[in-house]
Amino acid sequence: MKLQDKVAVVTGAGSGMGKAIATLYAQEGAKVVVSDINEESAQTVVNEIKAQGGEAIVVLANVAKEEDVQNLIDTTVSTYGTVDILVNNAGIMDGMEPAAEITDEKWERLFAVNTTSVMRTTRKVLPIFLEKQNGVIVNVASAGGLHGGRAGAAYTASKHAVVGLTKNTGFMYAGQGIRCNAIAPGGVATNISSSMAGISQFGASRQQLGMAINPRIGTSEEIAKVALFLGSDESSFVNGTVIEADSGWNSY
Repeated sequence: MKLQDKVAVVTGAGSGMGKAIATLYAQEGAKVVVSDINEESAQTVVNEIKAQGGEAIVVLANVAKEEDVQNLIDTTVSTYGTVDILVNNAGIMDGMEPAAEITDEKWERLFAVNTTSVMRTTRKVLPIFLEKQNGVIVNVASAGGLHGGRAGAAYTASKHAVVGLTKNTGFMYAGQGIRCNAIAPGGVATNISSSMAGISQFGASRQQLGMAINPRIGTSEEIAKVALFLGSDESSFVNGTVIEADSGWNSY
């Protein structure tokens, strides 16, 4: 049990990579707070975890709202007494728009969900981590956070920002028992495409040049294994970095 008695918060845990991470964490002994904007899907995940003998609760949250972030962590602490691991997984895609086609509304929504939420959850858990001089943050970034040809401009910028926040946080608190790392998944079979609307023909055609060199599509379970490594003591000397999990896509 690599996470025995640890308390883990996983955002966007109702499906895809978040579900896989929450499930694996529970299997490894963690008490998991399954957070999602969709209460029904989150409850399904919790039911599955409990059916396998694990422990989990649902906390409904729209991570773009500060009050929901506050409630998420406060409820976790009131239920389990603390937070040991924060996994910032919740995210949405853009419509592959290049800079000339971005609307303020789309830009602000992408950053609210993909980036500002990561800052707010991190800000909220840090006093808890600092008090006990221990804690782990795992951010789900993207191959789009390392390169320019994997998505539209808004998504790409939002995930680059997550990478920067990850590195800064890892550096700032390295001497206080706190680690912050990110995963940069390549193409993974999830339902994130359902958040896409108004696809830009030009942007999509340009993005396909990058997609063409993708070796293969990954699974949520493969990403969850990386999240388990980063969340556990096995990665105790890993901090402020990004692990690329993409079958070598970024090597091309």
